[in-house]
Amino acid sequence: MDMDAYEEVTEKFKISAETNEGHHKYSSKEGKGKRLWKKVKYQLVEYHALPAYLRDNEFILGHYRADWPMKQTLLSIFSIHNETLNVWTHLIGFFLFLSLTIYTATKIPDVVDIHPLQHLPDALRKADLHKLQEELLTCLPSLPHFPDLQKLREELKIAMPSMDMLSSLSRWHVVELLYNCLPERFSHGNQTDDCVLRSMKEEVANMIAPLAMRPITRWPFFAFLGGAMFCLLASSTCHLLSCHSERVSYIMLRLDYAGIAALISTSFYPPVYYSFMCYPFFCSLYMGFITLLGIATILVSLLPMFQSPEYRTFRASLFLGMGLCGIAPILHKLILFWGSPEALHTTGYEILMGILYGLGALVYASRIPERWMPGKFDIAGHSHQLFHILVVAGAYTHYRAGLVYLKWRDLQGC
Repeated sequence: MDMDAYEEVTEKFKISAETNEGHHKYSSKEGKGKRLWKKVKYQLVEYHALPAYLRDNEFILGHYRADWPMKQTLLSIFSIHNETLNVWTHLIGFFLFLSLTIYTATKIPDVVDIHPLQHLPDALRKADLHKLQEELLTCLPSLPHFPDLQKLREELKIAMPSMDMLSSLSRWHVVELLYNCLPERFSHGNQTDDCVLRSMKEEVANMIAPLAMRPITRWPFFAFLGGAMFCLLASSTCHLLSCHSERVSYIMLRLDYAGIAALISTSFYPPVYYSFMCYPFFCSLYMGFITLLGIATILVSLLPMFQSPEYRTFRASLFLGMGLCGIAPILHKLILFWGSPEALHTTGYEILMGILYGLGALVYASRIPERWMPGKFDIAGHSHQLFHILVVAGAYTHYRAGLVYLKWRDLQGC
């Protein structure tokens, strides 16, 4: 091979080597680029980089998720972003109310038991007079000596067809009656035994026996608990999944609005039902009105414009207006039961609940505190998180009011 041919082959080899090296470098760069894109694809972005459907609060500047696949969206419940606390505040609230529901269903008849009197129904049923006297004297130290308990037993038997019904009563019925009634009845020295027994017969016949036959229904209370759990779970799910796509965001927001309307509507059920159960017309009027209003609110929330940022104040005002409708039945209840301590007690709870809900709506609409320092509350402390906490606190306050309603009606009936 002459020199010219050798040089030509060498030159071709160099060109081929350079080409292969360049291709290898390009492939390597392309592979690194793909890996880098895969790494940064699910990184958090700033507000200006968001698609239009995710732009809601311009005062939260960063730490957004946008157009993530469903798998990464679900896994983001365990990562830090500006929706993390929105998800967990209501998810924890959901489990709180789930626990309260189970507790209410299994333990409420025993909640107000006075422990020393817990065996008293058995003593009455078995007519163990010595045991009965021992229980009364132990639990009611103001009760003077009353020897003729046999006479009391006879009066109770006349008042009720069978002593066996006492075993089926929730303990708080018998306990509350004896705790509140017996000391007063027996403390008057100018009364004869016959007067005392006659009074006891009337008390037992009129207050305990009807309750054994017609227990007060629990469905309004459980409807409220169900509405609270639905609202909290829907809200948590909405904040977790809305970043997936525009379609999913639209569906989740409608579910969230429906949950808020359900919570407000079902919150009316315990106070209205237990306050007006003896007045069927007003009970049906108030419950029907708030139910229709809740359905109308859900239908309005289906409109696409309802979720736009410029309607933020309108959304808050609509839900706040639903809550303010509760003022009418509360005032009506106070007029009917002004002398009842239970009416005042429940009204106190309802005022506190209204303050918490109202404050939450105000914070949500005004976007405080992030409005004052944009970007400083992106992760924790912004208005929506505070709104969530106030909603859970308001719902729990209403739960406490519901327990008072149940005890009140269980003891007094209609």
